[in-house]
Amino acid sequence: SPMSAQEPPRPPPAAAEPPELEPGGRYETVAPHWFYCKVTDTRERWVPFSAQDSERLEEAHGAGKDQDDVVVPTSGGRYDVHLRTRQRVAVYWEEEVSEVRRCTWFYKGDKDNKYIPYSESFSEELEEAYMIAVTLDEWKKKLESPNREVIILHNPKLMVHYHPVASSDDWVSTPTEQGRPRTVKRGVENIAVEIPSGEPLQIDHLVFVVHGIGPACDIRFRSIVQCVNDFRNVSLSMLQAHFKKAQEQQQVGRVEFLPVNWHSSLHSTGVDVDLERITLPSINRLRHFINDTILDVFFYNSSTYCQTIVDTVASEMNRLHQLFLQRNPQFTGGVSIAGHSLGSLILFDLLTNQKADPKEDEHRTQGSRATLCPGGTEEVKEILEKLELSEYCDVFEKEKMDRQALFLCTEKDLKEMGIPLGPRMKILHYISTKTEAKVWSPSQHRRSTDDGRNCQYRDVGLGQVSANYPQLNYKPTIFFAFGSPIGMFLTVRGVKRIDPNYSLPTCKGFFNIFHPFDPVAYRIEPMIIPDLEFEPMLLPHHKGRKRMHLELKEGLTRMSVDLKNNLLGSLRVAWQSFTRAPVPALEAGSTEAEAEAEATTEKQPDTKTDEAPAAVKDETSLINVGRLNGGNRIDYVLQEKPIESFNEYLFALQGHLCYWESEDTVLLVLKEIYQTQGITLDQPLPGSQ
Repeated sequence: SPMSAQEPPRPPPAAAEPPELEPGGRYETVAPHWFYCKVTDTRERWVPFSAQDSERLEEAHGAGKDQDDVVVPTSGGRYDVHLRTRQRVAVYWEEEVSEVRRCTWFYKGDKDNKYIPYSESFSEELEEAYMIAVTLDEWKKKLESPNREVIILHNPKLMVHYHPVASSDDWVSTPTEQGRPRTVKRGVENIAVEIPSGEPLQIDHLVFVVHGIGPACDIRFRSIVQCVNDFRNVSLSMLQAHFKKAQEQQQVGRVEFLPVNWHSSLHSTGVDVDLERITLPSINRLRHFINDTILDVFFYNSSTYCQTIVDTVASEMNRLHQLFLQRNPQFTGGVSIAGHSLGSLILFDLLTNQKADPKEDEHRTQGSRATLCPGGTEEVKEILEKLELSEYCDVFEKEKMDRQALFLCTEKDLKEMGIPLGPRMKILHYISTKTEAKVWSPSQHRRSTDDGRNCQYRDVGLGQVSANYPQLNYKPTIFFAFGSPIGMFLTVRGVKRIDPNYSLPTCKGFFNIFHPFDPVAYRIEPMIIPDLEFEPMLLPHHKGRKRMHLELKEGLTRMSVDLKNNLLGSLRVAWQSFTRAPVPALEAGSTEAEAEAEATTEKQPDTKTDEAPAAVKDETSLINVGRLNGGNRIDYVLQEKPIESFNEYLFALQGHLCYWESEDTVLLVLKEIYQTQGITLDQPLPGSQ
């Protein structure tokens, strides 16, 4: 419904508290601001809405007093405020409903010196008393609050709330000015509170974020919702810092990040009760922690619970996508997905089992999938001839076995077809050697058998758990994996190598981002190019250059190498060797003055010293790592902080949980997302592709 702004005129901040007033002074109405109550561990905290949200709520309040219930979307559309009931409700996830208040008068709390708003009805009483006092210039007004506490308006600058001291004969005592007085303030501009600036209305891209093991996602045991809130906040500040030009030209709004929670639905299957029965009573806390977190990995490797997990993740991402489009009908951007820890493995398995469009399928290189084709049975003939088993060709033809079906065969299947033990072993050996050398063929899954040998997974190169992987309603633009064990799981499943021609059926981008000390993270690129040793891409620091201690470490290493090679003709050249940028992107920025200065020094050492960085560049970003990320690099390592490099073990756990507040990670995500729309950073970061 259109909302006409009927809010009272707002005074300029200076006039909010009138100066020393003459008798019959001028009264200015107070400017209200809307707050909501956040409860954490039974502690209440009143948080202001952003300026734009508060204005929108005030406008609706002015227009819809008589209406049943006006709903106003706030916080970038992630929360709805129901005006009549004064409630703030989460839209995309489950969360306790928060109380909402239209605030004009505040008093200082006991514990943390934060200002707490009075109820709306009592604020109106205070405002009325204040108006009379200002107009008539009659101060020392005394009011009694609903719970019999006393507020005295001494003068416009001094207003106090007295907290009565409880006495044993409560029924006798009258509210008196006992206890420690608390300061009372009128208007939000007079209390020390930071009002958020709000978010851009335009949403350019949507990212779903899937959590790893357990309900807690970081070192402070916060939920996925809180961690994704952090990630979103960092992304807003990174957009302001690095996409200023695009923002000014209104090319860029913001990226929306939405959490996907699968842990609660897995643990609501009744499995927790079953586990409780068999858990030993000793070291209680540790056992419960293990049941709640580490066991998620085992659940994912069980076909029963794996199905629950993939169904939950896919259906939740489809539900959120549909709900988001309903609420943002004008949205035309793409969708990407990000997974942390085990969450990235779940997404990877889902993505490998998406069905590409038939047209796209034709373009995909044959080596990456075993496709069904009319000549399939011919291929089987060739295989059997190669294994000197051509006498069984008729059996395979009768069963309509093509190459793909052959690669799905288990020993039990071959036995049922009447193939004797010797030929069975030959065929199974052939299948295992061929599937190991390739990436999996998506959508090939064994029927679950009671064979008891489920763990062989001879049908799928990946050895994925036998499950029916659901389809997503959209094609993700990019898949980001944070602190991901994908590489380790693929290896354990028997995949020795990923075919360089393989790409995810519906997703063209894939980034594997990790902290150097993350104990759960593994690389992907060496599985594509096993014969070449090379470093992951170093994630540029969001402020440019490398962190100081890394530059120092590298500078000293370079200098010692040059010393060994007797390249240092003078102290100046030694200094150049120490300060030389390892990445040519930095070198390109050297000034003309430097170039002239270099021209005056001996030529030979310089030409040699300049060759090294170029070689570094060739070795890193120019390595062809196949089609998994469209020909671009996949592995990106964060730069550790100086304190972290003192003790790698001490910061290992923190390394696994650091991604939510990592500006460097967020900036890479934003850079890659906006690059797909042809929008670049204001200034390219050193060392980035």
